[in-house]
Parts: sequence; structure tokens; C-alpha cells
Amino acid sequence: MATYLDRILEAHRAEAAADSRSMSELRRRCDDLPTTRGFRASLASVDTAREGVGVIAEVKRRSPSKGALAPDLDPASLARLYAEGGASCLSVLTDREFFGGSPDDLVAARSAVGLPVLRKDFTVAPNDVLDARLMGADCVLLIAAALGVEELVDLHGLAREVGLDVLVEIHDEAELDHAVAAGADLVGVNQRDLVTFEVDQERAVRMASVIPAGVIGVAESGVRGRDDAHALAAAGYSAVLVGESLVTSGDPADAVRDLRRR
Repeated sequence: MATYLDRILEAHRAEAAADSRSMSELRRRCDDLPTTRGFRASLASVDTAREGVGVIAEVKRRSPSKGALAPDLDPASLARLYAEGGASCLSVLTDREFFGGSPDDLVAARSAVGLPVLRKDFTVAPNDVLDARLMGADCVLLIAAALGVEELVDLHGLAREVGLDVLVEIHDEAELDHAVAAGADLVGVNQRDLVTFEVDQERAVRMASVIPAGVIGVAESGVRGRDDAHALAAAGYSAVLVGESLVTSGDPADAVRDLRRR
């Protein structure tokens, strides 16, 4: 059965195949950029026992499954509200076709605050990694289910070479093994099933118990409020990545505070 991820990846791989830009030139331009803000370091510094779980707050206009969420959001204003609420990092959707985002959203959000920013997109080629660095991201997402083992290793290595942190998204133990083999020190466990779209927090809790020491765990998708955040923090996650419930909350700053309340 084809999943929403299959359809998105087909579009992104077609776009990557048509990209005639010189990788070496993009790589050279990356060498001239200032250092990144330290996405992983920001999460590592969170004292979950004293401060509550870290929050990666997402700038998200729409989703393939839910449709429009906040199509007219102002990325800069939203980023400032997230920072006011105590977010540790930002995540910004830059996929246009399926999520309504853009690199401009990332630039605007990052320029408004001092928080490190994840480029949330479907990275399938080296130029995607380099584009993330060039647009100002501090971290790039690699989805294990979207990549072959060698692709994951190569793209992870390239991202680290150009100064990016890497969030490797996984769903199960096999994908965790691939992430660790690639050198991942930041792993996101997606609670949402790729076929049914159902959220399975029990699976997320199970996966937290097998994430190796030294690897920061992030719980992704389906975090609806404080109770979910508390349960995931208790399971061992350092942070939660939250989009939908924040952009539709009516008060994003207070929604972030609520996730972090002990």
C-alpha cells in the first residue's frame, strides 16, 4: 500500500533528479558561512527534571492528512511567541507542495529569534543537505524510512561536514540500528504510523528504552498536550517536536509553556 511518504518522496526524488546545480559549488559556498547555533547542544542543555521537557516548536502551515492548519501564519511572529513560551529549538517546514512551507519561512523564523532551527523537509540528495545549510538551518532532517542505508550514511556525513546537526527520524528498532550505524547522535521517534496515520505512544515508549546512551531522543508527531509530553519525558525523551497542536492553539506561547510544565 502506497503511503503519503511514498508520494512525497516520488516528487522530491524527481525534483532532485532534475537539479543540475553543481554540488561542488554549493559545497564551496557553505565553507564561507558562519557557524551554526547548535541544535543538538540546545536540547542537551535542557534539565528535564528541573525545567520540564525540551520543546522543538514547529512552524507548520498545513499537512497532507489534515489539510490547512494555519495557512496565513507569520513565521517571524510565531517564532517569537515560541521563544517567549520557552521553546528550545524551532522546526520549520520548507516543503511547498505538500505542507505549504518555503525556505522563506525558515529565513524569517530564524531571523526573528536566537533559537537553533531544523529544516523540516524530505532530504533525498546531497544538494538538499547543502541547501539547508545555505538557507540558514542549524539542523537537517533525515528520514530513515525514506533512504537506503548507504544514502543515510552519506547524507549524514555530508551534513556534519558542513556544520549541520542531524535529526534522524525512525519508527522501529531496525531503523534505529541504521541511524546509529550512520553516526546519529540525535534521533527522532515518529509516533505516527506511515500507513494508518494512527499515533502509537506505546511504540514510542518502547523505542525510548533502546536508544543508546549518548544519543538524544526526540518524540515526534501526535503530541497533543501536557499529558503526552509528561509521558514521553518519563519514558526518557529529552524533547518533543510539536506542530499541529501549537499552530492551532490560539496562544502558541502558552501552549509551549504548558508542554514544559512539570
